[in-house]
Formats: sequence, structure tokens, C-alpha cells
Amino acid sequence: MSNFAVMEMIRLLRPAQWAKNMFVFLPMFFGGYLFDAGMWLSTVLAFASFCMAASAIYCLNDIIDAPADRKHPVKCRRPVASGKVSPVAAWVLFTLLIIDAEAVAFMSFGANDIKVAATVTAYLMLNVAYCLGLKRIAVVDVMAIALGFVLRLAAGGLACGIPLSPWIVLMTFLLTLFLAFAKRRDDVIIRRDTGTVTRKNTRNYSLEFLNMTLGVLAAVTLVCYVMYTVSPEVTERLHCNYVYVSTIFVLAGLLRYMQLAIVDEKSGSPTRILLHDRFIQSCCVLWLLFFAAILYL
Repeated sequence: MSNFAVMEMIRLLRPAQWAKNMFVFLPMFFGGYLFDAGMWLSTVLAFASFCMAASAIYCLNDIIDAPADRKHPVKCRRPVASGKVSPVAAWVLFTLLIIDAEAVAFMSFGANDIKVAATVTAYLMLNVAYCLGLKRIAVVDVMAIALGFVLRLAAGGLACGIPLSPWIVLMTFLLTLFLAFAKRRDDVIIRRDTGTVTRKNTRNYSLEFLNMTLGVLAAVTLVCYVMYTVSPEVTERLHCNYVYVSTIFVLAGLLRYMQLAIVDEKSGSPTRILLHDRFIQSCCVLWLLFFAAILYL
């Protein structure tokens, strides 16, 4: 196999998207086990399992979406859509990645190995259903995406044996729902500007609906976060009455993302925004440092 073919196979895996799987580290971080070597091993294995599972889904998605992707101004460059990787090769890679994802999920999780593997299986089943039909149903499609992030979070908690707080589950679902709706907005803009329908369900979305939805979700997410920061359960567990100060980082990040989505119309890839926008990166780093100081100093 040539170096060019290898590079295209790697592109098919979309390694840049593995950043989404960082959600599996949140239970360990907020549980106060950041310096526990055993926790790190279990969480890294859960992360690796989800990276392989996610890449398997990207292979399946690119195989199914290849005809539609060829009409998209950006997605037409994807390996399968452009013809640089054959559907057969993509199917083989899909199968191998699923086997590896499940094998890694069983490796070092002790009593919870079956539960972690079951969570990875649930993620795979949800996303296969998404590729085969759920993505064509407006609203259901974005809720399926958000649920996938909750499953990542659940796997991280199970790998470390840390029970999840209802707050972190709710905020993960709301935040990722917000990001998914912002991404749908990009598809509607492409339809408006070029007349190209990149997703069949974009006909069931409008800019007015999506702008209103983003505003509502941003507000609900922020209110949920504020309630989390002032709840007696949280302040007692963290031994800090000033957790609410971190709200400024969350508010700034949400407003910046809405600016990018609505004013600049650059909401097509949340991962790309996270990796390139300095303002949002600063908000995330300051937020993490704030909690690191509370939890570990």
C-alpha cells in the first residue's frame, strides 16, 4: 500500500474528531483522581475504545453518504466520496475498528469491563441507527448526537468506578445539543447560498428556528450551570462557596460560539472551532484551571 493510500485511510478515520472523546476524562477530573495512575490507565483505554468506535462510524457514514457528499462543497473531498478510498476498503476498516473497540473496552476495567463494553456497544448501535435513518429525522438527529456524548461520559465514569452526578449528565446533554443545532445551521446556510441540499432533513430546519433554538439552549444550559455552581451538594463536596465565579467562562464561551454561528456563519465543525478559535480555547483553559485549583490545590 502506498503512502498516499495510507494517508487517505487515516483521513477516513478523522483523528481530529477524537477530541470529542475527551469527555471520558471528565468523571476522573471532577472526581479528584487526576493523579491516580490506575484511573488514568482505565480512562485512557476507554478513550482509545471510543476513538476506534467513532472512527468505525465515520467509515460507515462516509460509505452511506458518498453520493450526497459529492454535492457538498467541502465533504466532496472525503476519501470515499472523492474515490481515493474504495467502499470495500472502508467496509473492511469499519469491521476491524469495531472488533478492536470492543476488545479494548474489555481490557483493564475490572468489575466494570462488561459495563464499559456495553456502553461502547450502545454508542455503536446508536450511531449505526443514526447513519441508517435517524439523521434524516429533524430534531431526533441532534438528540442522538448529544446522547452519544452522554454515553462517552458514562463510559468514563464506569471505567473509573465513579458515579455520575445528574448535573454533569444534564449539562453534557444540553451543551452538545447546542453544538449539534449550531452545526445544522451551517447546512441550512449552504442550502440557502448554493441551493445544494447536503442533508435531506435540512428542509425541516430554518435559520429562524435554529437561531431561536440556539438562544433557548444557551439560556437553559447557562441556568443549569448556575444552579449547579450554587447547589449545596456541590459547594459542600468542593469545599468552596465561589464555584459560581466560573460562570463567566461558560457565558463567554457560549456567547462567542453564538457569534461564530450567527454573525460569522462558521458553525460547520465544532471540533475545528475548538482547535482554532483562541477565545473559546482561552475560556476552556481558564475554566479547567479554575476547577483544577479548587479540586487539587
